[in-house]
Amino acid sequence: MSRSGKVYLTGAGPGDPKLITVGGLESIRRADVIIYDRLVSEALLKEARKDAELLYVGKASGHHTMKQDEINALIAAHAQRGLTVTRLKGGDPFVFGRGGEEAAYLSERGIPFEIIPGISSCIAAPAYAGIPVTQRQLAASFAVITGHECADKDGACVDWAWAAGAETLVILMGLQQLPEIVEQLLGNGKPPATPIALIQNGTWEEQRVVVGTLKTIMSMPETAQLRSPAAIVIGPVVGMRDKLQWRPVEALLQN
Repeated sequence: MSRSGKVYLTGAGPGDPKLITVGGLESIRRADVIIYDRLVSEALLKEARKDAELLYVGKASGHHTMKQDEINALIAAHAQRGLTVTRLKGGDPFVFGRGGEEAAYLSERGIPFEIIPGISSCIAAPAYAGIPVTQRQLAASFAVITGHECADKDGACVDWAWAAGAETLVILMGLQQLPEIVEQLLGNGKPPATPIALIQNGTWEEQRVVVGTLKTIMSMPETAQLRSPAAIVIGPVVGMRDKLQWRPVEALLQN
């Protein structure tokens, strides 16, 4: 039996290639094979060796290049050939990235692997929009939940009564479920005047931000123009954007 290679489960960060970690960049440069997701910057792929094999396995809502089981098997197959494999994932591998499933698959087969954390969009997208997820006198904590729960599990995991009590609530992959999210939060006691920010393409050059309240956000014309991927931030910290916005103002209404 041939010697197994090694797999790096690497977080590429939220989009801006400058946010890759040193360890993440090293794993890209040393890889024989890079298996990468939809939201990975092309600038990072250019850091790969010229002889490295680049395999795209990206997923979008309603369209998957490969099923997760197939991706798991693909990663393992290349490592079992003795190759160094970098599994390059948007954000952080363990924050709604299914990195835990991939790591478990490798572990069960005795394939060496290393986790290289990445900066998650749950903090980076708000920061690039001028919104701190915590702020003295406004929020001493923040919670992160998914807006797109697994369809094959029994019941829902999100406790909306608990989520409504979060000082700062960040929701990833929730844009399509925004009407239901707003309804759930209002129904569980979140004040209608609570500020909310919708951040499309957080940290990318194409970043767009819409700010409103739970009462107004669904009626704002700009909301309908946003597309996934988007992060949702809810809480008083959204108001800090007026002072802390440090990127050029996004043009939402374009001809």
